[in-house]
Amino acid sequence: MRVEKEHTSANVTEQIILDYKSGLHEFEKKMPHIADKYNEFTAACFKEGELDQKQKQLIALGISIYSQDEYCIVYHTKGCMDQGCTEKEILEAAGVTAAFGGGAAISQSVTLVQDTLDELNQMKH
Repeated sequence: MRVEKEHTSANVTEQIILDYKSGLHEFEKKMPHIADKYNEFTAACFKEGELDQKQKQLIALGISIYSQDEYCIVYHTKGCMDQGCTEKEILEAAGVTAAFGGGAAISQSVTLVQDTLDELNQMKH
């Protein structure tokens, strides 16, 4: 999914995140025994530990880019920014991912990651 520039700045990123959260909420209602365990597991994985949350978000972003999971790319790009990552740190992590994922990873990085960064930076101003 290439984010088109004619959309208002927050719409695409916000909509992707809302779609994900809405879908997860529906899954939680229908499959609470699975969703509860999943939520508990991911909360434990992202809890501050030997790695801080900033590092964990960068790792999650790299995996998202490598697996070409567009919802997670947007979600974890925002997560990186929420944890204080700079644009250069995010793009460096994307570059490391491209070293393993090749053209598919770099294409996600120069499109979806960059568009999400642009939109989230516009929302700050």
